[in-house]
Amino acid sequence: MGAGCGDILGYFALSPSEPLHFALSEMAHITVNQYLQQVLEFIDSRDGDSCAEFLSFKHPHIANRRLQLANPEERCQQILEPPYDEMVAAHLRCAFAVANHDFVEAYKYQTALPIMYAVALDLRIFANNADQQLGKKGKSKMGDMLEKAAELLMSCFRVCASDNRAGIDDSKKWGMLFLINQLFKIYFKINKLHLCKPLIRAIDSSSLKDEYSMAQRVTYKYYVGRKAMFDSDFKQAEEYLSFAFQHCHRSSQKNKRMILIYLLPVKMLLGHMPTVQLLRKYDLLQFSDVTKAVGEGNLLLLNEALAKHEAFFIRCGIFLILEKLKIITYRNLFKKVYLLLRTHQLPLDAFLVALNFMQVEDVDIDEVQCILANLIYMGHIKGYISHQHQKLVVSKQNPFPPLSSVC
Repeated sequence: MGAGCGDILGYFALSPSEPLHFALSEMAHITVNQYLQQVLEFIDSRDGDSCAEFLSFKHPHIANRRLQLANPEERCQQILEPPYDEMVAAHLRCAFAVANHDFVEAYKYQTALPIMYAVALDLRIFANNADQQLGKKGKSKMGDMLEKAAELLMSCFRVCASDNRAGIDDSKKWGMLFLINQLFKIYFKINKLHLCKPLIRAIDSSSLKDEYSMAQRVTYKYYVGRKAMFDSDFKQAEEYLSFAFQHCHRSSQKNKRMILIYLLPVKMLLGHMPTVQLLRKYDLLQFSDVTKAVGEGNLLLLNEALAKHEAFFIRCGIFLILEKLKIITYRNLFKKVYLLLRTHQLPLDAFLVALNFMQVEDVDIDEVQCILANLIYMGHIKGYISHQHQKLVVSKQNPFPPLSSVC
């Protein structure tokens, strides 16, 4: 695959799209020769988009039993020149394997295909299915097939990224972002987020970063935003996830909901609480009590909300991020103490009473000092602890800065 990859990529880069010669209703009945002749015509006319459809497992031809061949090599060699004969033969053998529900075998043949968007997508999907199939049989460690798929996609990415000779219209660099997005999906799946860093640098330094399709940019921003969230860079996470949410197609409710699952905790950590209407619209009422608890400084309600929806938050991978909201809840609770006492010299006992009211277990005056010290260190409170007088002395000007100015 290595030697021919670059040539194939260049051949299909930004080819004009022509209508398919066969109607979709006819795809279930065409013969192998008709299929191969059509692929040949697409290659000769440089119609990369249509050829991609004929090599995608989302296209209706996959259901055609005539095209599901165990040994299609000879038929392909009669009509197609190398390396396209091997490419299409691998695709047809893959179709045969899928028809027999053998995703492990499908994965093997899919890896022989060139770097076209449809093929890269199918490769990742089959690798994932193969992992699950082998995992159930105890024959492989989960993620092995995805890692191998990532290696192939990376070799393709390097071909794209190193294309400095072609003009911008024909440059292989147009394939970079799609491949990066597929790699992101794999790295997040196998929990190897550190491998995303060089890919992010490649896009940040690319002159095309604002020229890719909006769909690809939304996907990219979504994953980079999630990585920033896990790196505790909440301002960057908010920027990227907000872009993804705002530019995600309005009809893609499922995708917008998925983005919100990560954007909401980031927003809350920065002091922006979502409305109930927004949560209801995207079926995310699991966040309702969390939002209310943080805003009110209600530690008791926050603990109950996290416990109630723990399974959902863990499944989404945000439980530990939501745990960080406790420090914000402490801050809001202590701000209430400050507003109630109306003085810049606050006795530590007042905070102890507030924590006891919230049923915080095993709390004493030392624990109060520890919490306050953390809040002061993180910039959530402007002031200092007077151990001699057992008081928190806060600034007379803006003692509780806005969260957005701190994180």
